[in-house]
Formats: sequence, structure tokens, C-alpha cells
Amino acid sequence: MRVLFATTGGQGHFRPMVPLARAVAEAGHDVRVAAPASFAKHVAPTGLRHEPFDDADPGALGAVFGALPGLSRQEANARVMTEVFGRLDPVAALPAVGGLVAAWRPDLVVREPAELASLVAAEAAGVPHVQVAIGLRSLLTAFVDELTGPLAALAAEAGIGHDLAVAAAAEPVFTCVPSSFDDDDDDLPPVRYRIPASGTPAPPLPAWGDPDAPLVYVSFGTVAASQGVFDGAYAAAVEAVAEVDVRALVTVGAHGDPEAWAPWPRNVHVERWWPQEAVMPDAAAMIGHGGFGTTTLALGAGVPQVVVPLFASDQWINARRVAQLQAGVAVDAGTGLADRLRVALRAVLHEPRYRAAALALADETGRLPPPPAVVGPLLAHAR
Repeated sequence: MRVLFATTGGQGHFRPMVPLARAVAEAGHDVRVAAPASFAKHVAPTGLRHEPFDDADPGALGAVFGALPGLSRQEANARVMTEVFGRLDPVAALPAVGGLVAAWRPDLVVREPAELASLVAAEAAGVPHVQVAIGLRSLLTAFVDELTGPLAALAAEAGIGHDLAVAAAAEPVFTCVPSSFDDDDDDLPPVRYRIPASGTPAPPLPAWGDPDAPLVYVSFGTVAASQGVFDGAYAAAVEAVAEVDVRALVTVGAHGDPEAWAPWPRNVHVERWWPQEAVMPDAAAMIGHGGFGTTTLALGAGVPQVVVPLFASDQWINARRVAQLQAGVAVDAGTGLADRLRVALRAVLHEPRYRAAALALADETGRLPPPPAVVGPLLAHAR
């Protein structure tokens, strides 16, 4: 059987797909991954075959993200959803993805909700498709709601005469989100699975600060650092942890510059990248932006979080849910962020309820079935 997995260029979007794709391949099926050409370095370590498509124009992306700090939260989210996921990404991807689906004729397309080119191509070719969640169920609903207009435009361009938003809303869903953390009931319950540990040996952490102090991991993902308009969040985080009795590892992404905050406080170490899975077992707390990858990694490790949503709806949804379940604290970005981070960090480090709630979610996550157990239900949707 031929199965095409399709993703945008975000590690948090791709990570939930990898264990499913590997499980399908290990079951003897032909698996390929459609992803931006620039994402090759992230697909290669999985051992899966990469089918590259064009990246969205970086200048156009920069213009979208550059305008976000002047917008309201709702306006910023709508801009990212409609302009990036709804227009720039699929327009760049469709020629290659459409050609691949037409020529290779997969039996099933497995996509994540931000990747629309494979949805268009699958519907045009009559190929069944399912969705791997990159957030809570309410996020999947928000994607359909926000992308109804862009999907109509894509359908018209592709000569599709039916409503793609309806097709997207009807997709079967596979998710690594534990039931207690999810936030919406549905007539068609998702199939849940866990993301297993990679098994890759963890590199030793650099030596800095007091080795006996609690470790705090700070990451705002890969997109924030690449745009340059969220540098204030990193500066605020460094300022906040400098005055708390911890040692903090701050990662700024491949496009970030660690030297931008040099000299660092004695208890802070800054890297472009560090394997998150290697940090979580030793972390006492995490400061993040609510991105799906970092949030679920922390949940799976029982690490309480301080969440600072920056630019996309899932970040606010995840932050709200973390706070509701007392697995952490949500704080607003903007003026005075360092003070709010400091107060929140001290709370999650010293109030036992946060660690207890995070550990309960970790226990539930660990009891989800492994990916091979859901290969059958996944492939049941193939033609």
C-alpha cells in the first residue's frame, strides 16, 4: 500500500506524524513524506523518503510575521492562518504535491491541518485522506473555520466543485493528545496514540551555573526566532530566570543568535538548538510559547510549564488548557513580561499542585497505545 504523509515546515507539525509514518513503513508499506525542500534536514533522520515541494516566498512570509506585533491577538491569528497556511504555503506546494499524487497515486494521504496542498490534491484525485492532529480538537475546528475562504479559492483554482472545508471537517483524526488534555467532544472520536521515546542517546548538557540548582528549559520554538519580531520574549525570559535560583537552558532556534544576549547571566546558557527530548527528563520547569511540540513533550515528561503565547491560535488554546488543568501557568506577552515570568516560574517550581497535575498527564500519556497498534485503524481508511 502507498501512503503519503504531508506536512508544512514546522517541527511541531511533523513530530506527531513521524511515529505513525515509521510504523506504517515497518509494517511493509511504501511511505513517502511531502514536505518543503528546506525541511529535508528534519525528514532525513527519520529514514523516510522525502518528496520535496517549494517553500513559500520568504519575503512574503516575513511581511506577514513582521506585521503581527501591531495587531490584536485575533487579527494576528487570522493573518497567520489565512495568509501563511491558507495562501502562501499551499500555492508554493501545490505544483509538486499535485504532480506527486497524480503520478504516484497513493492509497491514502495523511496530512496535518495546516498542510492544505495535499488536501486539494487528494480531493482532486479522489484519494482518501485523514488528519494527524497538531493540537487540541478545538484547534482543528478553528483551522476549518479560519480556512474556509482560502479553501474555497484553492478549490476553484483546482477545478474542484465541492466544499473543501466540509471535506476537511469530516476527516478521521489521529492524535497524540491524551483525553484529559483534549478540550472538545466529537461525534467521531479520534484515535489516540503515544509518541515513543526516540531511543537516541542524550548528549550531556554543558556545564554552567550551579549544577544542583533546578533546571529550567526555555524555548519559543523555531518560527519565533526566525522572524526577529519576538526577540523581546527571549530577552524577558533571560531577565526573569537571572533572578531565580535555577540554571536555565535557553534555545533560540537555527535562525536565532545566542550572542544577542551575551554576556549571559551566570545561571543562563544559550544555544541555537538542543534536543528537547534530552532536556525534559532533567527539567524542573519549562518556559515556552504553547507550541504543540514543546507543550506535549513537557506534558509527556511531567514537567510543569509557564506558557507565553506569541502568534498563533493553538498557542493560546494550549496555554489556556495547561492553566485550566493546573499543569502550569499562562502569562501574557508584552510590557512587563519579565516580571510576570519570574512570578509564574517561582509558582510552578514551588507549588506542588503544578508538578502533580503535570505528572498525572504524563501518566495518562504513557498509557496510550504505541503507533504500531493504530496502523490497522489508519490503513482502514485507504482505498
